[in-house]
Formats: sequence, C-alpha cells, structure tokens
Amino acid sequence: MIGFSRLYNKKDFMRKIQLSIAALATNESQSNNFVVILKEEEGHRRLPVVIGGFEAQAIAIAIEKIKPNRPLTHDLFKNVLIELKVELKEVIISDLKNGVFYAKLVCAKEDGTQLEIDSRTSDAIALAVRFSSPIFAYDFILQDAGISLEEEEGESTEKQLANKWETYPTGKLMEALDEALENEDYEKAAQIRDELNKRK
Repeated sequence: MIGFSRLYNKKDFMRKIQLSIAALATNESQSNNFVVILKEEEGHRRLPVVIGGFEAQAIAIAIEKIKPNRPLTHDLFKNVLIELKVELKEVIISDLKNGVFYAKLVCAKEDGTQLEIDSRTSDAIALAVRFSSPIFAYDFILQDAGISLEEEEGESTEKQLANKWETYPTGKLMEALDEALENEDYEKAAQIRDELNKRK
C-alpha cells in the first residue's frame, strides 16, 4: 500500500519558506470561522489556515491600520513586548498535527538572547502583522497542506480555497480521496485526508 509520506532531504524538509497574507475570507461551512490564505513569496503555493472571528478581526484591523480607542489583546501583547525591549523577529508555522497548525514566536531580548514562544497560528499572524515581522512555514507543511496555484488565477481563486474541502460531504470526500489515490495525486490525497481526520 502506498502511504502519504514523501522522501525528503532533512535540510529541505525543515527549510523555512517565507509567506505573506494573500486574502482573508469567510468560511461558508463554519459560520463563526474565517480562513486566512498565506501565499509563498517565491512560488505558487497557498496555505489556507482556519481561524476564529476574533482573530480574523484582529488581523484585518492591523492590515487596514485601524487604531481602536483602547488596545485590543494583540495590541496589548505588542505593547508589553516593546516595554520589555523584546523584538518579534519572525513567526514560524512549525508543525501540523491532525489538521491543526502549530506556530512559534521567535523573539530577541535586548541582550541578544533569543526566545521561542509557543503560539496559536492565528495569534502569531496577528502579532506578525503588528510588528511587520516575516511569517515562515517549514517546507514539509506546505508540501502536506499547501495548494499550488498559478499566479494568473488571482485573488478570486485564492478566496475559493477557504472552502475547498470543508464544503464537501464526507461521502464525496471519500470518492475524491479514492480518485486522488488512483491518479497518484498524493498531495491532494493528503489534503483530503486532513479534512477527514478533522471530522472524526
């Protein structure tokens, strides 16, 4: 039986890929959730990440440079880091387990000491936007959960990614999985498998 694992050079497996925010869209299948679409800076892959409404609002406010009357939670966290003279160097989406993304904040203290702080991916993105810090993901995450698009397909196609597999009934997902395996399209099969795992 052919599995989903790929043979990677270890160095390539953990290679960091820089991402930027391509779109923030509603998730039609889950009314309280949104999807932030991250795009590869030097490539055509997109990484859809499901986030909550509060986090989506926090990201949107920072992107639009809207200043609320009182600091929101992510603004407060930023202010605390600044007062403590801690710089957010970068955000890394570091793992993917059972359809859940994991992230870490890579920070530097004034004396040069580096800290890595565990974070929800949505919170990490909201802070990265506020600090204008780069966002990265390890290559294996994009290999497993990314979707490849040609640039000319544009933003409208990116927004469609928000609901690509979530909208499929389980029976249709199983049919799509069988078809992907038959066609040896293991990247698509891995994406469908992740959606099925989330429904267990």
